[in-house]
Amino acid sequence: MNAKTELPKIGEMMDALGREAVAAARVLARASTQVKNEALQAAASAIRAKRAGILEANRLDMQEAKERNLSSAMLDRLLLDDKRIEAMAKGIEEIIALPDPIGTVIAEWSRPNGLLIQRVRVPLGVIGIIYESRPNVTADAGALCLKSGNAVILRGGSESSRSSAAIHQCLVEGLRAAGLPAGVIQLVPTQDRAAVGYMLANMTQYIDVVVPRGGKSLVERVQREARVPVIGHLEGNCHVYVHASADAQMAKNVVLNAKLRRTGICGAAETLLLDEGFEDRAGIVKALLDAGCAVRGDEAVQQLDSRVTPASESDWYTEYLDAIIAVKTVRGVEEAVAHIGKYGSAHTESIVTEDQQAADYFLAHVDSAIVLHNASTQFADGGEFGMGAEIGISTDKFHARGPVGVEQLTSYKYVVRGSGQTRP
Repeated sequence: MNAKTELPKIGEMMDALGREAVAAARVLARASTQVKNEALQAAASAIRAKRAGILEANRLDMQEAKERNLSSAMLDRLLLDDKRIEAMAKGIEEIIALPDPIGTVIAEWSRPNGLLIQRVRVPLGVIGIIYESRPNVTADAGALCLKSGNAVILRGGSESSRSSAAIHQCLVEGLRAAGLPAGVIQLVPTQDRAAVGYMLANMTQYIDVVVPRGGKSLVERVQREARVPVIGHLEGNCHVYVHASADAQMAKNVVLNAKLRRTGICGAAETLLLDEGFEDRAGIVKALLDAGCAVRGDEAVQQLDSRVTPASESDWYTEYLDAIIAVKTVRGVEEAVAHIGKYGSAHTESIVTEDQQAADYFLAHVDSAIVLHNASTQFADGGEFGMGAEIGISTDKFHARGPVGVEQLTSYKYVVRGSGQTRP
């Protein structure tokens, strides 16, 4: 069937999802914290109980992904095992433990005329989430939206379709156990790319905000085509700067973890800035190479180890998502900050130093969503921030920035209480 005859069917299907989400959002907005938490706990229990089915679905997804020659980074994101399934269930339970943001009074003040004004947290409404590879996003996003009072329409990637569907069924089981409509968390039931286009351009009457989570091409498409607000980041070109005063062993530990713990996540370090005053530059470069990481360096770095290959200008801009790192020598914290400002993606940057003044300068002058002192960039994660989970890391400056968790999925309204006041 050609695209012209198929698109109306896609539109009918997506509009039906939208109508159901809007209706479900109205019910969820009135749900108590207890009911929402009951649904989440039942979902976590279902994920554990149906682990075997989820693993089998993931095995089939992995088999097909390997046949399609997906990259090692994509395969790592797609893979589920017992540990990752348990992490999904625990992530939901951590969300349960978080305070319910809905109804929270953010600020309160009174006016000379006696009016009492409150700024109160409310749900965004219906959230569309478009993601690739990571099936765990199904659980994280569904749980975060539920706790924050939002209905959600999930559109996972074709490579994780079986895994995401198996996890989604657990979330629906949790909703039903708590008496909430299944429309609170919906999964787009087709892998037709036309569904994404329709979701972005033709569902403004249903969807209040879209969150993309995936590679650069996906995020670029969402930002280009969406007719509703978008929360997301384009790239994670993250930096670690090792200052002259850094402790050598700490610097080595942080750099290796930041780059190699998981190379395919957006918080992985892609550029290492070595201060020319740091004495063990060769030691860090050797440790990276010995660990199997390719190093592309400037002339000074190339002289430290014969295995280093030359870095080009494009390397300073590159998000590798692989065991490759660009290494540059800099003169002091000011030059490091300037380099990040020019080449970085405003995601996550770290300084390793024992000099508090240098640390303070770095933390104050690096304009990224997350800045760290003496810690790995791989802590750029909502779970590590105590948010239970995250939908993604936002590099936007409007509405949400950094890990997007429960609070970041809310807006606010003003509640004004009077005693008959009229405006002269």
